[in-house]
Amino acid sequence: MPFETLIIDFGDVLFDWVPPKDTAIPPKLLRAILNSTTWFDFERGKLTQEDCYTRVASLFQVAVEDIYTTFQQARESLTPNDGFFHLVQSWKQASSGRLRVYALSNISTPDYAYLLALDAQWSIFDEVFVSCEIGERKPHLGIFKHVIERTGSNPATTVFVDDKLDNVLSARSLGCRGVQFTSRIEAFRELKTLFHDPIHRGYTFLLENAGRLESVTDTGEVIPEIFAQLLILEATGQKHLVKTDILQPEQDLTYRFFQGTAQLTSQDFPSDLDTTSLALTILDDINDDERIRVMTKMLDYVNADGIIQTYFDIERPRFDPVVCVNTASLFYRYGRESEVQGTLDFIYNVLLHRAYLHGTRYYTTPECFLFFMSRLLDQGTNPPLYERFASLLAVRIKERVGLPGDPLALAMRLLAGCRFGITNTQDLESLLAVQLDDGSWAPGWVYRYGSSGIQIGNAGLSTAFALKAIRKMRKPTDFMADRKAGLPVSLAVGCIDCWCCVVFVGGCSRVSSSPYLLINRHTDNRVGTIR
Repeated sequence: MPFETLIIDFGDVLFDWVPPKDTAIPPKLLRAILNSTTWFDFERGKLTQEDCYTRVASLFQVAVEDIYTTFQQARESLTPNDGFFHLVQSWKQASSGRLRVYALSNISTPDYAYLLALDAQWSIFDEVFVSCEIGERKPHLGIFKHVIERTGSNPATTVFVDDKLDNVLSARSLGCRGVQFTSRIEAFRELKTLFHDPIHRGYTFLLENAGRLESVTDTGEVIPEIFAQLLILEATGQKHLVKTDILQPEQDLTYRFFQGTAQLTSQDFPSDLDTTSLALTILDDINDDERIRVMTKMLDYVNADGIIQTYFDIERPRFDPVVCVNTASLFYRYGRESEVQGTLDFIYNVLLHRAYLHGTRYYTTPECFLFFMSRLLDQGTNPPLYERFASLLAVRIKERVGLPGDPLALAMRLLAGCRFGITNTQDLESLLAVQLDDGSWAPGWVYRYGSSGIQIGNAGLSTAFALKAIRKMRKPTDFMADRKAGLPVSLAVGCIDCWCCVVFVGGCSRVSSSPYLLINRHTDNRVGTIR
């Protein structure tokens, strides 16, 4: 449900101020005065300024003149947080009148009068609520209830912003979404996620950087590579986002990880079964004879344990569980899973004994293994294979819910969980909270060099996976709202259950001439058409 109401505090949120210096009242004493019951009554409108200052002077044994001087300096230091005002104004304009904005502040009558005289964008507010007029102050629940009742707001669609945790907690206790304003950067990021659709922002980032979604290492080098491009293409179904011209095989129809010259490794870097398997399951311009020929060639690279290797090079006898999963996915998709039984046995034992928890030789996180395992089960319709892996995989995915992770790991966890209808709002909120100002998600470390351990990530990949995960976690009815907003429905690529895969014709090969199709992702049977 979209948020329709925003309630914002004044002090240290919409207005900044500086505690007075070089006065007879030091900062510690000033804080004590502001937290006294006398000051609270002043903010409730129960005391005049003269009465308040006189009582405070007596209570804290300071001169009345010093009280006047200190608080006059504090008033004069007030400046509007113009960035926040402009941000709220942009949200309100973009909402076409749906977003209502209110102010709620603990403030005395004279201080409020001074504030109103400042040059600020007061027009953003539908109404201003202040403690001196209501006769109650935050964090007491009464003032929150007053605002909710007066405005007719629904707490479930209301966001409250305040710098004090006690005030935020009270709002949360009534069902509002509370945002504590302790860091301008973090608060703005969270609020942008709440009021500026993360999918629209993320897809805008992908569009603006189409063809330039390159991978980077954790040491700062740009790594032109094919693997991430393939995954972005699969996640979005949008060919124009990636460098399709580089998605070409070698002369023997295999694929290399790197685009062109290998980086940070030997120059004679061979083709690998991992990238090749991904390409053969994603790209739609490869004929069946070529696929069959390459798959048969892959079987020449199986070790004595029956486990398929990583490289098309007998001088590099390496194997990796995730590479095994991706290769098995290719064989499963084309009904040849019986030919990689030893590899499937190995994968099962890795899953059973949680051997993936610290990553693998080439993949950095447990989520990489679990995500690609869920992808494997989407490739075919063999009931025995599905039954062997599905229940155990679902258990292993549930074990990861709520654990720390980078953006890509969170997105992979959500996507793998959606395969089994796992409710995971905790990781969804964590993912939404780390969307960057430009709409992207930071590169998550997906793979690494086996020898040096240098990690590789891709902001485009993190963003594409995050968008797909968010869409899968949304209700099916939300897809049509996204379509009306001009977003590509292909980013949905499914929802929590297996009967509502929404595919955009321009980005997927599994469609007919109908503009939009609902298909069963296990059988490709059409369920219906969206017009």
